Amino acid sequence: MWYKILSITIFTSAYILFFIFPNKRSLSAFVCAVICLATGTIPLREALYAIDLNVLGIFVGMLFIADFFTVSKCPAYLATILAHKTQSVPLIFLSICILTSFISAFVENVATVLIIAPICFEITKRLNINPTILIIAIAISSNLQGTATLIGDPPSMILAGYTGMNFIDFFVYHGKPGIFFAIQIGAIFTLIYLYFLFKKFQAVSEVEIERVTTWFPTILLVILIALLAIASVFEKSLLTSPGLICCIVAMVGICWAIFSKKVSIRKTMSELDWDTTFFLIGVFILVGVLSYQKLTNDIAEFIFQTLGKSPITTYTCLIVISVILSGFVDNVPYISAMLPIAKLLAEKGGYSPTLLYFGLLIGSCLGGNLTPIGASANIVGCGLLRKKGYEVSILEWLKISIPFTILAVVPASIFIWWIWK
Repeated sequence: MWYKILSITIFTSAYILFFIFPNKRSLSAFVCAVICLATGTIPLREALYAIDLNVLGIFVGMLFIADFFTVSKCPAYLATILAHKTQSVPLIFLSICILTSFISAFVENVATVLIIAPICFEITKRLNINPTILIIAIAISSNLQGTATLIGDPPSMILAGYTGMNFIDFFVYHGKPGIFFAIQIGAIFTLIYLYFLFKKFQAVSEVEIERVTTWFPTILLVILIALLAIASVFEKSLLTSPGLICCIVAMVGICWAIFSKKVSIRKTMSELDWDTTFFLIGVFILVGVLSYQKLTNDIAEFIFQTLGKSPITTYTCLIVISVILSGFVDNVPYISAMLPIAKLLAEKGGYSPTLLYFGLLIGSCLGGNLTPIGASANIVGCGLLRKKGYEVSILEWLKISIPFTILAVVPASIFIWWIWK
């Protein structure tokens, strides 16, 4: 019992530190993980076993590919093509959000915001428009579509790692529509909302088309997606694991960068999101402590006794709680901790855990849109605006994010319930 109390205290303390010091989250996770090892709440062997190397492989591999994709200027080219062919500002802004959504389904959300934000600043500068609304829109749009595929966002990667889902499973799982289609239904409602949000901007201006420096990273990204799709039809093994595939494709990209000299590897290595990589390692260990101490079973039993056997009650409460919590705390440790609990709840209730898995992913990912600190993409967007001299108040963010989140979560959740109840 003493070890259980100590474990939950350390885990809760880590969460509080993530909230108070969002820029030091990897350090907080590592310190708390070391404390767990030092106090004996988890043995070293179990801690190492808890680290999901497949998820880390996907994430790190995608970091390199996303950086090469950005440097190639292909995303900027696509954005300026859309803006050039569109004559109204609302449609220009909406087109940029659609492009952001498309890219974020295959590239990590923070990378997506970093890809698109410079184009947003350039376009709004030429149109003499405050960029705040557009930057907020691309941040929350990236969080939405990052949920749709295995390689879009760390929570999706964590879900795939825990359940053994492959790339195709996010589209069709056990013969039924997967999470991808639920997100698209929510996206339709959010795009209508964003159009009316942008409608007050009516100026028209020509936008100069960006030139692509090289198409190789784009080809590499397409090959990666194809390989992940092909690997999905084979039996699960080391050779078909998404993590290994992403790392191999990233190595091809690194070799290309070295020999072509079109990208500075030293600069790429220094600017990659290593903070989130180490954060993931720390979180895996902390969640491993909960499993090792059987705390997930205790939490699942408490929730089951509180909510009962009703699938719709459990499903709805899980989504609502996830949305609220993820607006203030990082969704990576949250979903990592909640997946085994969701599985136990479904087993106790006698229904498929997929219902709760997808509900958990919807709530934890889309709930991150609520506040400026709810997701890494939001923090990055606000930081970029601050560098340009624009401060974003919480109220200003909430005015945009609350309607967007509701319009995304409700239709997507109804769709998942209808398919997987």
